[in-house]
Amino acid sequence: MIINVFVVPNSRKFSISTSKDGRVKIYLKNEPENNKANIELITKLSKLLCRDVKLLFGHLSKHKKLSVDITGEEWLAFLQAQA
Repeated sequence: MIINVFVVPNSRKFSISTSKDGRVKIYLKNEPENNKANIELITKLSKLLCRDVKLLFGHLSKHKKLSVDITGEEWLAFLQAQA
């Protein structure tokens, strides 16, 4: 499944939120320099989902496309559990 997310680096803690229109925002503790934020994004999501997460697009952007081996129903259940 391809997942579009918006990331906010340099946040106080790692967290995930969704807006009413279904957009996913992920707050990252690390700074974007030296790929630290991307690494945090991939490792934390992989650990939380117990799945492989790959960054497809947006290596230098706050808008990112991720590839995750997960069904849409599982993803929605995961987002609801994070709320």
